[in-house]
Amino acid sequence: MTDLTFLPDRTALEAVGLGVKYRRRGWALRDCAFRLPAGRVCALVGPNGAGKSTLLALAAGLRRPDAGRLRVFGGEPADPGVRPRVAYVGQDKPLYPSFTVADTFRMGHELNPGRWDQGVAERLVRAGDIPLDARVGTLSGGQRTRVALALALGKRPGLLLLDEPMSDLDPLVRHEMMAALMAEAAERATTVVLASHVLTELEGACDYLLMVADGRVRLAGEVEDLLSAHRLVMGRYEGEGVPREFATHQVVEARARGRQFTALLRTDGPVAGDWQVSEPSLEEMVLAHLRAPAAPALIAPSAEPRPGFRREVEAA
Repeated sequence: MTDLTFLPDRTALEAVGLGVKYRRRGWALRDCAFRLPAGRVCALVGPNGAGKSTLLALAAGLRRPDAGRLRVFGGEPADPGVRPRVAYVGQDKPLYPSFTVADTFRMGHELNPGRWDQGVAERLVRAGDIPLDARVGTLSGGQRTRVALALALGKRPGLLLLDEPMSDLDPLVRHEMMAALMAEAAERATTVVLASHVLTELEGACDYLLMVADGRVRLAGEVEDLLSAHRLVMGRYEGEGVPREFATHQVVEARARGRQFTALLRTDGPVAGDWQVSEPSLEEMVLAHLRAPAAPALIAPSAEPRPGFRREVEAA
């Protein structure tokens, strides 16, 4: 069977018109279109209920879309040529509590013949001083997280999907685990999609961003490109409404506190006037867009679905 991971287009995820509808909640995702090139570390951000977990479940082949299409490495997520290349770690990190760590890795070997990397799996748990003969049910939450990530990376995935796997860890352990995860992913050029609410943690680790809100894609593309398209503007202002100097720019969010005025702009050239202008941090940009749901979406060229795929979906 063809190894779809290494097709020439090097696209890890691609969606057009993607939608998922729940009977009671309505649309969890609606008309989502984006592309994630292979080899990137992508931050998946958005408020609770935005559709992040649903999107990861679709990519993992755990459910089917109700509208549109999602491709993983050029194929359907459930395709036998795709599924072995994808590893998924959910929030609950299901593991067999009666298994030892060694039993868990033995299961990983049996389920992934020809792909399992025992060395990678053991290296991650030993870095956390976890004995291979320890039963999973006796481990702490942080230790179980480490075992779950080791099981996923031992599969040698082309695409690693992580749904807030480190939310139950203290900051120090989370930092150590993030560093270990990024090192292992970089060694094999693994594409990583990491859903997290800790934006400061993502800034140094991720080079791609996918932000969803109200079930729609609001920001997508290279982090560097998205940040360079925005400017954080601060200064004294005593007038009403938005300063006239901003008329040629798109105002994402503007806030006034007394005489201090702060705005995030999607700029079209230099900002006139006596303003302090800087490039925002990832956290500042994302929070401003989340606070301004009416701001237009920004999809960078690298995140636009390919025209051929879009035509294929529209013709179906």
